[in-house]
Amino acid sequence: MESKRLLSLDILRGITVAGMILVNNGWGESFEMLRHSKWNGMTPCDLVFPFFLFIMGISCYLSLVKSEFKPTPQVIRRIVKRTVLLFAIGLFINWFDHAIEGDLLCFGHLRIWAVMQRIALCYGIVSLFALFCNHKYTLPVIGGLLAIYTAILILGNGYAEDANVNFLAQADLKLFGYDHIYHKSPVDPEGLVGTISSVAHVLLGFYCGMLIRKRETVEQKVIALFVVGAVCVIGGYLLSYGLPLNKRIWSPSYVLMTCGLASLLQALLMYVIDIQKKSGWTTFFHVFGVNALALYVSSELLAILLKNIEVSEMVYNGIHAVIAPLKWASFAYAVYFVLLNFAIGYVLYRKKIYIKL
Repeated sequence: MESKRLLSLDILRGITVAGMILVNNGWGESFEMLRHSKWNGMTPCDLVFPFFLFIMGISCYLSLVKSEFKPTPQVIRRIVKRTVLLFAIGLFINWFDHAIEGDLLCFGHLRIWAVMQRIALCYGIVSLFALFCNHKYTLPVIGGLLAIYTAILILGNGYAEDANVNFLAQADLKLFGYDHIYHKSPVDPEGLVGTISSVAHVLLGFYCGMLIRKRETVEQKVIALFVVGAVCVIGGYLLSYGLPLNKRIWSPSYVLMTCGLASLLQALLMYVIDIQKKSGWTTFFHVFGVNALALYVSSELLAILLKNIEVSEMVYNGIHAVIAPLKWASFAYAVYFVLLNFAIGYVLYRKKIYIKL
């Protein structure tokens, strides 16, 4: 039963990582649903990263429960080491983007924050919470973090699209400097202050991991996840009337809505895979799921490399010669890139190589 449960989690993780690679690698003019919302609102593209953070929360619980949440020096060293490694990999990806163009000493304008860095901070904070705090306070802590972040958004003009008056943007600017922050939106979507609500996000996944572990039957696990998902989706929808859904600032309504949808999808996958025993379709996503972070990192580095040596443009032009509509050509290129990374992952999968970052 345990292995089947973990399979359904791997499949959700695999769906998410394949989705992250798909939406990050369109070429040219993409469909609206494959682009992030410019500000308020939410597209399917805006689901992939929060789904990953939710899954990471579940995995944190299921991993640390093996050590009975005892803060031994060995466990703490492993958490600190992994946190530093994930953050360093994120910095390396940002450096590689400059270095491949010849700017090896780009440290004066290296972007500090990005996806891997947020993953690192959230993983480290939630893991330490798991070791040193009573888990019965998980929901109150989630509520407290979201309340604090709501106050910051309201008092600090968090929804303002003018970076000059938005506290989130100003905090990153003052702390890290203009040359080290993101410039393609009013605020850095992975900036420091937004980590507050992202930690609450991962803690919601952690809480669901606790439910999964403590419920005895698969049916009970599915019901528990469905209830949490429904409550979060309804709560996020209602909250969005005062605090609109917004990925850029990782708004509280966005946290609840995306965690709710992730929980509902996990419940559905558990029902299909564990209760209905229908797992024949899962191999493609299992390949991505068992090497999730490794394939995400390799996709980022591969995208930078192929773009720099002009292979990406050549492949896209070849696709566009066959598929005339720009948006469909862009989508076909994104699918090609997902399949390219699947091929890399499949080699590891067949050899039973699982890279744990």
